[in-house]
Amino acid sequence: MSRGKDGPEDVDATFAEIVADLRAEGVGLFPDDDPGKPAEKPAEKTPRPEPSDAEPEPGWRGGGTSWDKTLFEDDPAGPGDDEGHFVPPEPPPLPRPRKGAFIVLLFFLLGLLLLIAPTLIGMGTRLGTPLGILALATAIALLLLRVRQGPPPGADPNNGAQV
Repeated sequence: MSRGKDGPEDVDATFAEIVADLRAEGVGLFPDDDPGKPAEKPAEKTPRPEPSDAEPEPGWRGGGTSWDKTLFEDDPAGPGDDEGHFVPPEPPPLPRPRKGAFIVLLFFLLGLLLLIAPTLIGMGTRLGTPLGILALATAIALLLLRVRQGPPPGADPNNGAQV
């Protein structure tokens, strides 16, 4: 094999040689193929006949049903025994907002008002824009400070994940 400056000179011949070596080792052959037998050329493909209405559609993934029927129609087996008996529990009530939540909301709304329309409260954009950004940053900082770290109250930290 002759190699040039950047690699083999005849790339196609080198590739064919590598493939022949791999085939001789049995790489890429199916269990019923004989490694000593030369590979057969695949037969020319004949055009597939178009499916007619008289012929049933081939099953989707061997299941005997078409994709549309599987996806969009009811279960052909009928409703199972396990359907309809689960009733989810009532969700817990929303927690009552505390004073800190109202302060965060106030800073957030004030910041938006100062950024969007500072002239509504008699302030120019030159002063309203920095104050609006400062109010929004304060709201975000207060909101992040309110995030609880650690397990929720009543949780046992020694139990691991609970479902």
